[in-house]
Order: sequence, then C-alpha cells, then structure tokens
Amino acid sequence: MTRQQHWEAAYQTDGPTDLSWYQPRPALSLELIAATGAARDAGIIDVGGGASTLTDCLLDAGFTSLAVLDLSGVALGQARSRLGQRATAVQWFEADVTSFQPPHRFAVWHDRAVFHFLTEPLDRRGYVSTLRRALQPGGHIIIATFALDGPAKCSGLEVIRYDEASIATELGPSFALRESRRETHTTPWRTEQRFIYFRFQHLAP
Repeated sequence: MTRQQHWEAAYQTDGPTDLSWYQPRPALSLELIAATGAARDAGIIDVGGGASTLTDCLLDAGFTSLAVLDLSGVALGQARSRLGQRATAVQWFEADVTSFQPPHRFAVWHDRAVFHFLTEPLDRRGYVSTLRRALQPGGHIIIATFALDGPAKCSGLEVIRYDEASIATELGPSFALRESRRETHTTPWRTEQRFIYFRFQHLAP
C-alpha cells in the first residue's frame, strides 16, 4: 500500500472527528501562528491539513491567503464540504509534500504531525527541499511532532519522535528555532499523546 492509499483508507474508514489527531479547535497552532506576526493577507499553508479545522479558524480570524496540502483527496473533500462556499477562498493541493512544487512562496508553513511519519532519510530531505522552495525568507515554519515521550506508532505506522536538537539537525542551519511548546493531546477515545511544537524562522540568504 502506498502512502497515499494508506491515508485515503484512513479517512474513508473513519470520519474526520474519529481520527486520533482530531482537534475541535487547534488552539496551540493558532497561538503559534499569531506569534509569527503574520499579516491577515500573508500566505499560510497547512501541510497535511486534510480535514483539520485550522483553516476554518484562520478564515474566522480574517486571514485571506490560505492553502491546504494533503495526500488524501478524501480528506480535502471533507474539508471543502464542511467549509461550503468559504472553500473557494482556499487553495487546495492534493500532493505529496516530499515532491510538491509550490506555485508561490508562503509566509507561514504549518505542519501538525506530517514530518514525524517520514521515517526514510530521502523523504525527509524531500520535505526540507520543498520547505525551502515554499517559504519566503524571514517566513516561519510551525511543525509539531510526537515528543520523545510520545507514541512510537500512529495510525499503524512507525514514527520518529523529536526534540529541539534533533529537529534542528533535520531542518538545517538556514532555519533558526524561535520557540518550542509541549502539548498533551487527548484523542477522541480519551488516550493521551505527547506532542512538541517548534517555531522556526527561515533566515534570509
């Protein structure tokens, strides 16, 4: 089964509110996006956003240049259906982040729980290469992974857990860590998952 087939099956089998990563309101993501100081018309891309409610919340807050990238067309369809007419205000990309060709640069790159699934070095290098193409100089990356005390697997797949040092090594010296925050996420079936969120800034060349 390919990576895309895995995630298509996950969203087809369970509704978006029954998946382990579901959040009614992604409060910490919203706090970190606010911390970037991004203007309301700044480009923000939610990588692996799928059916996440982050886009809804950003639209409610007045952001006008939003994009969502996900492997799963099913997940993107669920998000568009939920948003209704507001979905036309968002760019939707059904693609693999490791080979995605962004049509323009963004001020903020948000990824909650994609990077930690990339267990192959080649995929991680592809992700960082896409990130470099997609993020404007001075822009911010918000990336959340399982913390070192978080789960070793999710959705039947192995993950790599991170701390500040290991994620900085993966991203490389052109990204400066500005802050990190921990979160204990409660799944829909009331189990706990330890996440760590990082906010990096893309240093100007």
